[in-house]
Amino acid sequence: MKNILVACGNGAATSTMVAIKIREALEKKNIKANVNQCKLTEIPAKADDYDLVVTTGRYTQKINTPLISGMPLLTGIGEEEKLQEIIDSIKED
Repeated sequence: MKNILVACGNGAATSTMVAIKIREALEKKNIKANVNQCKLTEIPAKADDYDLVVTTGRYTQKINTPLISGMPLLTGIGEEEKLQEIIDSIKED
């Protein structure tokens, strides 16, 4: 099972919205994955335990885990394409 980490400024509001959208998109495709949330500042300590990190804010630190901006999941602009990118990213293995 894949593990996805969704991070935002405080690890609560916007990451919750994005995590819900990711979970729903994965369910529709019958893809099982754990989707957890954290603060942006927690990414360096947690990223290695995940297959993908999705952020709702700007994040420029280098990490070993693939990183995708989840901003379209908040704005709605390009949302379907971004969800497909997330799905494709975790299915590549």
